[in-house]
Formats: sequence, structure tokens, C-alpha cells
Amino acid sequence: MDIVVLSDIHLGTYGCHSTELLQYLKSIKPKAVVLNGDIIDVWQFSKRYWPATHMMVVKHLIGLIAKDTPVYYIPGNHDEMLRRFKGFQLGSLKIINKLSLKIDGKRLWIFHGDVFDVVMQHSRWLAKLGAIGYDALILINSAANFISAKFGRGKLSISKRVKNSVKGAVKFINKFEDTVCDIAAENSYDYVICGHIHHPEIKEVTTPSGQVTYMNSGDWIENLTALEYNDSKWSIYNYFEDPVAQAIDVSKKKNGKESAKTMMASLMLELNIKPAKPDPSLTVSDHFGEFGGVIEAA
Repeated sequence: MDIVVLSDIHLGTYGCHSTELLQYLKSIKPKAVVLNGDIIDVWQFSKRYWPATHMMVVKHLIGLIAKDTPVYYIPGNHDEMLRRFKGFQLGSLKIINKLSLKIDGKRLWIFHGDVFDVVMQHSRWLAKLGAIGYDALILINSAANFISAKFGRGKLSISKRVKNSVKGAVKFINKFEDTVCDIAAENSYDYVICGHIHHPEIKEVTTPSGQVTYMNSGDWIENLTALEYNDSKWSIYNYFEDPVAQAIDVSKKKNGKESAKTMMASLMLELNIKPAKPDPSLTVSDHFGEFGGVIEAA
């Protein structure tokens, strides 16, 4: 495929479905990858919890960089510390705060979306408390699903049910999408892509300034979704509907389990790439001209 957009993976938390993400990543060969925020959850990061599969996801992404696949990292609120490294470039990896480009003649704007979250801007402590509560709810959800499976029943999503039943959450999502689309249309964008709210979506929105296509890549906590661009068309990828990815074995049976130290050592070998200084005369869009003329400079 031409482009894959991933967001809200939350590596380092109990709710992250790293094994499923790794299966998905091994099933595709994207020409470019956009990591649209909250990839590593710095807010809740703990040395006591960093499973091998979390490191394997990082290692896979580093492998793409080693193969010169363009990887664009747009930090979100949970990994906001990386925003201070805006403009940093290591091989084909670039850290940026937003991405503006032109695909098949249409303008696209990609950013995480927390800038439009009032709670994030004015009550950061409340947002962090909510994140801890959400992670706890995911743990309870996992236990409930384990019991449900024992009785031969299907999976359930407690957190999703809570969000869908709370009018304030639904209202927030709608207002978030409307605000994003209004600003995108005012700036003459045809498409806008966000993450942040863990709500996968592709829809046409009519604003006072014109029509814009709103897209959200969802998350890898509950929905296990991504956005894919292929054959001049955007679509939502859903892991639960992909038997090919689900069949991929990502275990380390041949060589046994790699320790975190061994994985880190091999990861450092992968990182043996000569850092390149960002050229201030180039926009991020300029770098996207590298594959097949699908994307032009914005």
C-alpha cells in the first residue's frame, strides 16, 4: 500500500494490543508510515511493564527505517515530550508536529488532535487522571473477557459501552470532529486526519467553508484500527476483520524468547544509521515525492 496511518498504540500500557499490531505490521509493506501520536505512553510508562512484544513493535518500525521507508512521527499528548525534538531526522525517520501534503492533487492535513481538547489545554492533571482510570478499566475489561471466554461467550468492551452511554463523551467527539473539519475547510484542505479520541471514522463533512473528508485512525487499545491509502482510496483497516494478519505467528519459537536486554542490543544495531540534519529549505511534503508520484509537494 502507499501509506498507513497509525495512532494511539500506547506502548507501555496493559491495554496495548502489541501482538495484534505486530501481526498487522508483518502483513503489509507500506511505502510510507505516519505515526500520529500516543505511540509510546510516556504518561504511564513503567520499567516494570515492558513486554517483549512491545519491544518487537519498536524493532519492526526501526527495521522499516533501516530499509529507508519514510516514517513520520507526530507526537501526541501521551508522548508530548518528543515535541521538543521537532525537526529531528534519523535516516528516513522524521519527527514533526503536523503533516501537510498533496496526494493525487488533493490537500491533506495530518495531526494528532489533542490541541482541540479543552481538558488537555486547561486541566492536564484531570486528563492524566482520566488516562489512569481508562487503563484500569481496560484491565477490568480484560478480566471480564477472560471469564466470558470460559463460559463460551463473546468479547465485550466495557470502556466503549461507557463512552457510548455517556452523552458528554458523544457530544465531545462530535464537537471535536466539527472543530477539526471547520479549520481544515477554512485552510482549503480536502482531507484531515486525526487520532486522539480512539474513534475510527471516515466521513464527508459539510462546513460553512466547504466540504472536507474527516478521517480518524482509531487506536490499538479497543478498536485495533488504522487508516490505509491504496489505489487512490482511503479506507479503515480493522484487525478483527483480517484473517491473514491473525494467522501470522509472531512468537520466537526458533530462538526461544529474547530477553529485553538482547532485544535492546539488536535494536541498537538496527539504529546504526548516520543521522541526517534536516534541511530547513524543504517541507515534509517534499520528502513524500519519493514514491511513484502518488504524492506531490504541497
